[in-house]
Amino acid sequence: MTLTLHPQHTSLDDLAQIYWHEAAAVLAREARPKVEEAAERIAAAVAGEAAVYGVNTGFGKLANVKIAREDTSTLQRNLILSHCCGVGDPVERPIVRLMMALKLLSLGRGASGVCWSIIILLEDMMRTGVIPVIPAQGSVGASGDLAPLAHMAAVMIGEGRAEFGGEIMPGAKALEKAGLKPVELGAKEGLALINGTQFSCAYALAGLFSAWRSACSSLVTSALSTDAIMGSTQPLQPEIHALRGHQGQIEAAQTMRAYMAGSQIRESHRDGDARVQDPYCIRCQPQVTGAAMDLLRQVARTLEIEANAATDNPLVLVEANLIVSGGNFHGEPVAFAADIMALAIAEIGSIAQRRIALMVDPTLSFDLPPFLTPEPGLNSGFMIAEVTTAALMSENKHLANPCSTDSTPTSANQEDHVSMAAHAARRLVVMNDNLVRILGVELLCAAQGIEMRAPLVTSVTLSNVVKNLREKIPALKQDRYLADDLEIAAQILKSGDLLRSTGMTSPVLK
Repeated sequence: MTLTLHPQHTSLDDLAQIYWHEAAAVLAREARPKVEEAAERIAAAVAGEAAVYGVNTGFGKLANVKIAREDTSTLQRNLILSHCCGVGDPVERPIVRLMMALKLLSLGRGASGVCWSIIILLEDMMRTGVIPVIPAQGSVGASGDLAPLAHMAAVMIGEGRAEFGGEIMPGAKALEKAGLKPVELGAKEGLALINGTQFSCAYALAGLFSAWRSACSSLVTSALSTDAIMGSTQPLQPEIHALRGHQGQIEAAQTMRAYMAGSQIRESHRDGDARVQDPYCIRCQPQVTGAAMDLLRQVARTLEIEANAATDNPLVLVEANLIVSGGNFHGEPVAFAADIMALAIAEIGSIAQRRIALMVDPTLSFDLPPFLTPEPGLNSGFMIAEVTTAALMSENKHLANPCSTDSTPTSANQEDHVSMAAHAARRLVVMNDNLVRILGVELLCAAQGIEMRAPLVTSVTLSNVVKNLREKIPALKQDRYLADDLEIAAQILKSGDLLRSTGMTSPVLK
């Protein structure tokens, strides 16, 4: 699949296709005239005498050093090589591909001054599968994501390292094997490639896509948990949520009602419930996860704008015939968005963990056996699985602390306020992994609890969820090695299989 990216108008749905399904991407060809016109303005600046930052000057604190015209290409090459200072584990392949697509969109706005050949090489690398190896650490989200983007650009000039055909090799060799040639950077082109928020934004988008899938999945697991403990569905009444008016809350309750429709377990205790009110983790699921979904929608709007933005420096204002040094590379919008996402992820996991604790506690779970095992004492059942979820929940609480407030001066105080957008976005990977593991344990516990209600059965929709789960993980009748089961359950959520097994439409990220 190849997607056409339209600068300023590319949707999150398109970017999700690149992330989830490794779709290739090309820039809409109507963007070419503006791109080339900006490149002509840069060429004119090179021929002139006026100092233009990054075109005929040094960078950062060295911006007052004038560069000779014949050294223009060397300046740009040196910029890339000197900025390849990333460390740590390599960025996951889907996120690198998102970075490349986002850089295409930014360059496609026609304000960067690069030649069209730069765009063609990025497109060809995505098409053929030449994926730069990018260390994950080294950006403070200041002049953009300098170090990570430099590692991407290094492959384009035949340096660095790349993955091709499942192997890691020198960048020049990867290009050669793919039938591609490195580019020689012209004026401003190296700077255009490494200035920008594409690393932070790619991580934030990956965090958003995963968090939304988990939020929707948590409506499935919470519906299962409600039936497992024979909880009331009265708090899902649509009038309650309409009276408050929040979209996420309304849709969460509506979705849970649909999942539970026709449940024999629910009908068995609709009249004469022993408990007037369930604990908040059951009763307030629409209010909590619905609020988190609203936050994710707010973030989605910010990130869609950022994904389509021109964020390098300086920018070529073609109509005004100006080349202006500004600060669009500053990652503050992404940092704020990632911090907000972290809160939502932590809270979805927090309320899910309390549902797990509810189900394994015989004093609260309405006649379910202790720790959901048929022979408690001899077997411990889900006792320690619940402890694991408490550990994951607590880790996510720590990780949810804001990154955007943690500025530190860099580059000889030229970059004296930085966003920490990269930190804010990168930690979402760990948080989302923790969340799917929490929800995976809830899925296992809730399915076990529902099966213990036999001969009563849950709804057709939720029965199908349990059936699909049991094709991969058998019920826990006696204690066994559980770590593998927990990982399989987490993968069922992470892959989207849980949502697909409902056969129903989930709320949309819009």
